[in-house]
Amino acid sequence: MLTYVVQRILLTIPALLGATVLVFLLIHLAPGDPAVVLAGPDASAADLQRIRQSLALDQPYYAQYVRYLQHLLRGDLGQSYFYRDNIAKLVARTAPATVTLSAVALVFSLLVAIPIGILAATRRNSWVDHASMAMSVLGISVPVFWLGIMLIYLFAVSLNWLPASGRGGPIWTPDGLAHIVLPAVSLGVLLMASTTRLTRAAMLEVLQEDYIRTARAKGTRERAVLYRHALRNASITIVTNIGLQIGGLLSGAFLTETVFAWPGIGRLTVDAMFRRDYPLVQGALLMVVCGFIVVNLFVDLLYGLLDPRIGYQ
Repeated sequence: MLTYVVQRILLTIPALLGATVLVFLLIHLAPGDPAVVLAGPDASAADLQRIRQSLALDQPYYAQYVRYLQHLLRGDLGQSYFYRDNIAKLVARTAPATVTLSAVALVFSLLVAIPIGILAATRRNSWVDHASMAMSVLGISVPVFWLGIMLIYLFAVSLNWLPASGRGGPIWTPDGLAHIVLPAVSLGVLLMASTTRLTRAAMLEVLQEDYIRTARAKGTRERAVLYRHALRNASITIVTNIGLQIGGLLSGAFLTETVFAWPGIGRLTVDAMFRRDYPLVQGALLMVVCGFIVVNLFVDLLYGLLDPRIGYQ
């Protein structure tokens, strides 16, 4: 098991290095001149050249990347053009809001999707099965931003039950809970839909196995058969789907936070894009990508707990 953990951690290192390369190239190959953003459109050519030299923008891309990587190893993400502040501080200030929103959306999607998926699998070809699959297809097809706007119109504007935007207080307070309901539901619907379909498919496959028939023949209660035997063996597929969908959850947070004015990394990044604050966009994107890689590392390690045989491969 220890060998399995070490291997997975070592494999994460090239993934993180590749993420820095992709984010660096994505930002540096984007149209626009950071020197013009800093100095303004009326700056002289001498001023622009001086700014490019101070930021090492006149050097080749490989030299700029090496310099960028050296700063990253020191924990320096650079300085924001617009806020004139350290990017690491800005990201750290907004990260808790994004983590809270993503965590609530994840919990909501799993609490809804797994029971519905199990119910659909145990009642195959019934109206429950068809309804759950229709809702799953609808959930996958509906754009996150459109769903957010519809939820605001229905529950905030028409019914006036929930606030339309902002974060409110801490999540454990009534105000904080009321503010997070709509963005969490909007963000979690896609993961809920895909998890429902995967849970149903995995449970249908597992329920055909010989050990399930043996457990039932021995007189094991149906609830124990479903949750102790079938669901545990189907959990590998479910956990894999969750790990893959975390990327969609984080990318969906960019749109959700913008629609609901949620003060997280997503909204910070979108605002930075409009302001052409390239270092801030680069730092925020890198943190999101690294977060996705780390989450998938934990998913890989979780495999060893769900199926001990994996740890010995």
